[in-house]
Amino acid sequence: MTALEQALQAFPLRGKPIYTGRYGCGHINDTYAIACDSGCMYILQRVNSKIFTRPEELMENVAAVTQFLSDRCADPRGALRLVKTVDGQNSFVDSEGEHWRVFPFVDNSICLQKAESKEEFRQSAIAFGRFQKELAEFPAAMLHEPIANFHNTVDRYRQFHEALDADIMDRARLCRGEIEFYLAHEQEAGCIVDRLADGRLPLRVTHNDTKLNNVMLDYDSRTALCVIDLDTIMPGSSLYDFGDSIRFGAATAAEDEQDLSKVSMDLELYRTFTEGFLSACGDSLTEEEKRMLPIGAKMMTLECGLRFLTDYLKGDTYFKTHREGQNLDRARTQMKLVADMEAKMPQMEQIIQEVQG
Repeated sequence: MTALEQALQAFPLRGKPIYTGRYGCGHINDTYAIACDSGCMYILQRVNSKIFTRPEELMENVAAVTQFLSDRCADPRGALRLVKTVDGQNSFVDSEGEHWRVFPFVDNSICLQKAESKEEFRQSAIAFGRFQKELAEFPAAMLHEPIANFHNTVDRYRQFHEALDADIMDRARLCRGEIEFYLAHEQEAGCIVDRLADGRLPLRVTHNDTKLNNVMLDYDSRTALCVIDLDTIMPGSSLYDFGDSIRFGAATAAEDEQDLSKVSMDLELYRTFTEGFLSACGDSLTEEEKRMLPIGAKMMTLECGLRFLTDYLKGDTYFKTHREGQNLDRARTQMKLVADMEAKMPQMEQIIQEVQG
């Protein structure tokens, strides 16, 4: 019996599976669509244990958050619902030690890889803002960290210095200007983590992969239904999720664009996301969180660029590359975005004030 067949028998599906096929565009987990003779459909996933080395803890996170959300959501499409195994476990462990999990398929839904309109970008903002509001009372400190220090920018700088000092690929000489840029911004590295540590910012449940393709939309209306792909949920700051959405979604060029004249942050897209996010958050964010949202966008961009540059210095061991120097190009686009955000910071702050009314 294959691992897939073992997994299908491990969950109390409604009906007999009559179709099993690969599904979606994800690059980490193995995902399958399951259709049963009852008409019910499911999503079955094998968790990638090479990326997530503590799958039990990851599944504890997913189970706790999905239960919390589904208990408070009457709409069956408004939150992911984890299907327990026949013996009541969060996941099934096959004969090779791999973890499998099942979710009911979200009916009449669509997942977009890229926003085709401002309204679709706004809907992603609504989904992630609602995610923050609905989890505002969740005890974030109880969650595990699937990736330790994921958004600890201070620790990211520590790793950068180690890579720079070692310079095992002899690449530092090829990016002196980029190195100087990131070193010049190091004094800002603790502006979020320090506030989390001393309580000026509240600890929140963060998603940490806030792209449109992690939002399910209603197929007909294209309005937000729920947030998916909860593997990277962990304790953190709401600024992380807002900031990374702006870094990726409001950029005017691809992440590895080589022509930096094409790279900037679109203020209209920034406004669009801010309007959707804050409207959905309601009164769940503190005044300090709202004030620092523009800083969150800048810091997530700075941190991501630093990670690209660190990986370039180490020989491209983390981020997948398809050509020579791709990680360096990525680091440069983030530099350009950081500089553009710095120039536009007064407008970004003004938009926050205007959206709040």
